[in-house]
Formats: sequence, C-alpha cells, structure tokens
Amino acid sequence: MTEATVKALTGLRDITMLKWYVIPLLAIVFYIYTKEIKDAKKTGNWNAVLAGLTIFGVDFFNETWNGWVMHLTQYSAFWTTPGDTALRTMVGWNIEIMFMFLLVGIIFYHTLSESTTEKILGVPEKWFWAVSYSAFCVFVECLLNIGGHLVWEYPFWKLSFGGVWLIFLIGYFHFFCFAILVISLKKMKSKLITVGIIYAVPVIMNCLALGFLGWKY
Repeated sequence: MTEATVKALTGLRDITMLKWYVIPLLAIVFYIYTKEIKDAKKTGNWNAVLAGLTIFGVDFFNETWNGWVMHLTQYSAFWTTPGDTALRTMVGWNIEIMFMFLLVGIIFYHTLSESTTEKILGVPEKWFWAVSYSAFCVFVECLLNIGGHLVWEYPFWKLSFGGVWLIFLIGYFHFFCFAILVISLKKMKSKLITVGIIYAVPVIMNCLALGFLGWKY
C-alpha cells in the first residue's frame, strides 16, 4: 500500500479524533436544512432539499467505490485524504468533506432562476452552472492535491490535461447531472424513488463490504 493509503487507514472512523469545531459546523448544516424544510412546507417545493440530498448521496457512492478500489488493489484508492481531520470516515472522505457536500446541492439549486428556459451564454442555465461548479470543484481539488491534503496515485488521475478531465467528469459533473435529473422530475414520488436508489446502492455496497466481508476502507 502507498504511504498515503496507510496514513488514511490510520485512525479510520476513530471518534477520539473528533474536534470541537465539528459541533458548530453540524449546527450550520442543521440550520440550513431546517430552514429549507420550513420553506418547503410553505411552498410545496422540496427541490432545494432534494438537490442537497442527491449530491451528497452521489458523493457517498463515489467514496464507496473509491474505497472498493483501495481494498481490491491493496495499493491505493483513486484519491485518499491522509491529512489532519476531525474524523476520517473513509480513506478518501472526512467529516469536513461530508458537511460541504451536504450543502453543495442546496447552493446549486439556489443559483438557478425560477425560469425553466433561462440561458447563460446560450447554454441552459442548469447545465451552465453544473459545468461551472464542477470546474470550480476541480480547481479546489487541484489546490488540495498540490498542498498534499488530497493524494492521487494513478497516472490517469493526476494533475494533467487528461487526468483533470477525468476528475471533472467522474469526480463532480455527474453529481450535478443527478441533481438536475431529480429536480426536473414532475412527480414527488419519482423524485423520492430516484433519491432512494442513489442511497440504496452505496448502502448495500457498504453493508456487503464493511459488514459482511469485513473490509476496511
């Protein structure tokens, strides 16, 4: 295993690593979701909440298959987060990243106008902002990689033209694609089924790997 992988496995899901700043961050996330749910009850529009849950759910799936890569190769995941954290939840995931992704979908939704035909630079605004936010996330990820907080080991997942495009497509863009899918569905039942499937896949994968097979990632 790579040095970064060994470090990422150290203290994995160890609650003694918890730091006090997690509490106000958790309160902020709770406040935002409570406010969004309160507004949704008044308006009947649950898209902000669903967008938030959707992007977090897709990230949950991404981190799960990334952990599977680490275990099956016994070398490295596509990305690892071996640096300081209040809680490392998987080899490439920590509590700070989780809080951030819980909010990204809500941010994305509130960036959109109420119009369904709005365009920016000739591009439907949903897709314009999906591309823009994905590009910004990749930019931040590159900075984290340069700073040693996010480690990449595979040659096709590196700070290069080809690697950055792969990170853009697999690492972020499809998050927003799923959010667009969910908020574009007409019926609440369809939205809930779609979000349910998004969560069911990684939950089953983790129950199988962590619970039944005893893998560690």
